[in-house]
Amino acid sequence: MQTKPLTIQSLTLTSPIILAPMAGISNLPYRRIMKSCGAGLVFSEMVSANGLIRDGARTQQLLATHPEESPLGIQLFGSDPQVLAEAASRLPDVPDLIDLNMGCPVKKVIRSGSGSALLQNPGLIARILKAVRRCVSGPLTIKIRSGWDIHHMNFLEIGHIAQEEGVDAITLHPRTRCQGFTGRADWKQIGELKQALRIPVFGSGDMMTVDDGLRMHQETGCDGLMIGRGGYGNPWLIKQLNDALQGNRISYPTAADKLAIILRHLELHREQFGEHKALLEMRKHISWYARGMEGAGHLRSELQSCQQLPQLVALTEHFFQQDHHR
Repeated sequence: MQTKPLTIQSLTLTSPIILAPMAGISNLPYRRIMKSCGAGLVFSEMVSANGLIRDGARTQQLLATHPEESPLGIQLFGSDPQVLAEAASRLPDVPDLIDLNMGCPVKKVIRSGSGSALLQNPGLIARILKAVRRCVSGPLTIKIRSGWDIHHMNFLEIGHIAQEEGVDAITLHPRTRCQGFTGRADWKQIGELKQALRIPVFGSGDMMTVDDGLRMHQETGCDGLMIGRGGYGNPWLIKQLNDALQGNRISYPTAADKLAIILRHLELHREQFGEHKALLEMRKHISWYARGMEGAGHLRSELQSCQQLPQLVALTEHFFQQDHHR
């Protein structure tokens, strides 16, 4: 199954596999790992438009970038058209693409009127898009859910507004805000949106395996596949999907392959955030890398008790170098 190059306005991607913006996950080290495995586009964590304007230190940290991860999308969230427009125009070294989050279901984000709270106010979405489009000449995209709840499924309406206001592509995670991450993502909605719009539509939700990705692509006709939780501890999923879409043979990582990526991920994390944060953050990532391997549960509990980075490395090397892991 050959795929044609994916173009988002002025940006042409080498692959239709896209790394989702994920708070607490898609930081710079993670993005560099995913990019090295063939992601066509990677996204920052959600960046607060208010925080960006106030020049908050945490916000600036979220904007750290590296030439290796290009092309990079920065995802902004907020609810005020002027604030979002100003934040978009203030982004340092204009990113390759700007995305507006209109789908996050987290309570803290909803309380501020941002994320999927915006789905309750299509008129406000139109004003936001008009204001941001005025300030942004490069690629502009949005990420949405299918609606607030099952009684208010308005993804098609929002899609038409986005297209009308000059948005260049749209990602749909076909769950409602009220579903959170429960139940199944209804991929039929991605197909409906694709049929309804002229702009590229990216599919997101419940893509954990190569078969999932191929099925989503076949069933919906979507232009791009956005990988979220399916990539946790499994950056190879991106390369496997690229190979499958091109009709190439799919290969699976050995324990040695996993260890090499883990050590690279850990080193990037240490360089970016220092030893203490690398220790705390990499515990969960290493647990994800070990999923499905014999003794993974025991490793996870041992990782949690690690107090020093060298101890974490030694434990990880020992686990992934054991003979019974193939």
